[in-house]
Amino acid sequence: FYKYYSGEKVAPVLTICIGGNHEASNYMQELPFGGWVAPNIFFLGYAGVVNFKGLRIAGLSGIYKAHDYCKPHYETFPYSPSAVRSAYHVRQIDVFKLALLPPPCRDNIDVFLSHDWPRGVALHGNTEQLLRTKPFLIDEVLKNELGSVAGEALLHDLKPRLWFSAHLHVKYAAVVKHASAHGEQNGACTKFLALDKCLPKRKFLQVIDLSLHILSIG
Repeated sequence: FYKYYSGEKVAPVLTICIGGNHEASNYMQELPFGGWVAPNIFFLGYAGVVNFKGLRIAGLSGIYKAHDYCKPHYETFPYSPSAVRSAYHVRQIDVFKLALLPPPCRDNIDVFLSHDWPRGVALHGNTEQLLRTKPFLIDEVLKNELGSVAGEALLHDLKPRLWFSAHLHVKYAAVVKHASAHGEQNGACTKFLALDKCLPKRKFLQVIDLSLHILSIG
């Protein structure tokens, strides 16, 4: 990534990104509210929303760890061994920012990006196939402990049309149907997709026509 950060390399297409747990957190921390982290690569910050060609794209950087969730972003150079990891842990204040989005923004999010999965989403797709591929996840899935509590809250609060994640190194699709304020299913749903690790013969890439895809479920 340092070659893109320095400008030695330039992304061939406009790239909108968030941070996970394998990024250079020091680069990301320079733009806590988002911005151009490299030529042609736009970072959404710890939490952010942008409009691009009629699409509203939101994102939450990092992964969820309960012991750091209520802390501020305190990490600075030089990073301690623990701060190297806590720097990419999701904070409650960033989730609040997204939860407080005013209408019509909050009601019209087309794409949401997160690194780890929202908690519970593993139960809304082909769970058996997922567990055949990743059998070590069985206990977490059965106990509903797999995924981000913060992501789960935002999933059901914001109800984005599409949600893309990574983290677990497996391709997995699901459809989450949302209940209305009165508890009944109101037809709104989120289509979730996670992709595999970027390695040969792995399912790490998928091309989607967002305009057609969103019209088909809107």
